[in-house]
Amino acid sequence: MPFVLWSLLLAALLPLIWAGVAKAGVKYDNHRPREEAARASGYRQRAGWAQQNAWEALPTWTAAVVAAWLMKVPEAAMNAAAAVFILARATHGLLYLADKASLRSLSWLIGLLAALYLFLRAGGVLG
Repeated sequence: MPFVLWSLLLAALLPLIWAGVAKAGVKYDNHRPREEAARASGYRQRAGWAQQNAWEALPTWTAAVVAAWLMKVPEAAMNAAAAVFILARATHGLLYLADKASLRSLSWLIGLLAALYLFLRAGGVLG
């Protein structure tokens, strides 16, 4: 299976990883997860924010992959964009944890540009 399709699974797993980081190592009451998240601080709070942002990025990436796949964008181009997206999104979460806001924003932008690239290839704008 092409990496671009695996990237959909990887992108869907990233929010779960950040949720795990937010909850790891503390007494966690799963009966009140929203209250627990609201009490988080430091890197755990930022991990929760990284989780939310990862969920928000997933639909755009999924739509870009589907559009590129349906329009028969060359597999190598899709795989390259997928590698950039996954690396950017993983880095985004790590930079969230490290509280590196400017670099995190740059990583977010790189991920968005990877999705935009697929949309533009699918639309025939880029050759």
